[in-house]
Amino acid sequence: MFNFKPLFMIFLFMQLSNRFTEGGPVMMSLILICLLLSLFFLSKGFMDLTRNPMNSKKMIRLVADVSLLGLVLGFFGSILGLISAFDSVESISSVNTEALASGLKTSFLTTLFGAFVFIISRVGILVLKSLHKE
Repeated sequence: MFNFKPLFMIFLFMQLSNRFTEGGPVMMSLILICLLLSLFFLSKGFMDLTRNPMNSKKMIRLVADVSLLGLVLGFFGSILGLISAFDSVESISSVNTEALASGLKTSFLTTLFGAFVFIISRVGILVLKSLHKE
């Protein structure tokens, strides 16, 4: 019997890496750093939940700040993508749909990834806050 799981994982990784590159490697890397930082702060907050509740609350604030930074970076990348799309339209006399679509795709991918980082972080904050004993 053939196992399709490894092929699916390879396909999924290739799709995600293509989207990462299409979204602009610089902005997407900055948003990825925000995701990794927020996951690190969340895990530290969960580990300090019983040992050091004050440090856990500090981690909640750090996750909130980093998640907001990821969201703002996503919107900043969105604005840069829209500007590049309109620059390409402005530079030529006829509208090049490929250039316009490329700029719009960059715009939406960074916004989507920034929103993803924000949502994942906020769900983690909600779970961590619910486990705190007041």
